[in-house]
Amino acid sequence: MIAALGLLLGIIAGLVFAPDVPLSLQNYLPIAVVAALDAVFGGLRAYLDGIFDDKVFVVSFVSNVVVAAAIVYLGDQLGVGSQLSTGVIVVLGIRIFSNVAAIRRHVFHA
Repeated sequence: MIAALGLLLGIIAGLVFAPDVPLSLQNYLPIAVVAALDAVFGGLRAYLDGIFDDKVFVVSFVSNVVVAAAIVYLGDQLGVGSQLSTGVIVVLGIRIFSNVAAIRRHVFHA
C-alpha cells in the first residue's frame, strides 16, 4: 500500500512541478524508471504472497536504481552505453513481466 501511495504521489508531483532533467542525466532516467518499476511490482507481489517487508522494499528500490544506473554509466565510459542500457532494460523487463504474471495468478486465482 505504501508503494502505491508513493507512486501516486510521485506521479502527481511530477505533473505539478514538471521538472527538467539535465541533458547529462537523460540517458539514466529511463533505466531508473524501469528499475524502480521492477521494485514496485516485486513489492506488490511480495505483499500478495504475504511476505512484504518495508525495509526490504526500500533497499530493493534504491539498490535497483543505483545498480542499473552504475551499469549504464560503466557502459557510457566504455563506449557501449546503448548496448548495456538495452541489456538492463531486457533483464528488468523480464523480471517485471514475471512479477506481473505472478500478481495476475494471485488476483485471478489461476
